[in-house]
Amino acid sequence: MLTKKQRNLLIFINKKIRSTGISPSYDEMKNSLNLKSKSGIHRLISALEERGFIKRLPHKARALEVLKLPETASANDIYNTFSPSLIKGGLDNTNSKSSNKEISVLGNIAAGTPIEAIQNEVSKVALPVEFHKKGDFFGLKIQGDSMVEAGINEGDTVIIKKTNQADNGQIIVALIDDNEAMLKRIRRKGNSVALESANKNYETKIFGPDRVKVQGVLVSLYRNF
Repeated sequence: MLTKKQRNLLIFINKKIRSTGISPSYDEMKNSLNLKSKSGIHRLISALEERGFIKRLPHKARALEVLKLPETASANDIYNTFSPSLIKGGLDNTNSKSSNKEISVLGNIAAGTPIEAIQNEVSKVALPVEFHKKGDFFGLKIQGDSMVEAGINEGDTVIIKKTNQADNGQIIVALIDDNEAMLKRIRRKGNSVALESANKNYETKIFGPDRVKVQGVLVSLYRNF
């Protein structure tokens, strides 16, 4: 059983490692818990290590490894950083947050297994007002269930901002070997690129950096009820 501070620190460490590839500094950990000194962080880390939740890696500064998370940790705790804003019932054209500006839906994209690369326009959806004048966007219809723990279900229409850059932890449209597209969370470390699912039943896919191209990042999604 973890205390509230131990749990919060563990979740913070996990999120930091998953989003950046390195563990947070003691100052970052101290600030995340609003503590006045680093001594409290030392005690919390020692307690987490004794309980088997983390491991200190020898001969490396700022090197912690998360071994497990509390059973009560949510999917958002585990998968970190980004969950799309949900526009409920948006496809019935009654959503007040949308306007007449529309974007193209470029077919289906697999959230579980690779499919052929993005094809031509099959329909249109309204672009939410908050994204107007913030770049170019397109839509994709989700197939599969590998991103369900990030709040992305089969049948949803995701809104993607066009870009070839993405931060660690963002959910992206990844083009693999110039002919397969998939929706995954990206992690870069060294000379490898990991594409992660948000479903424990799917394995993380590892590629060389020249095999993966970012086509866009997920910003929102439509779901009908």
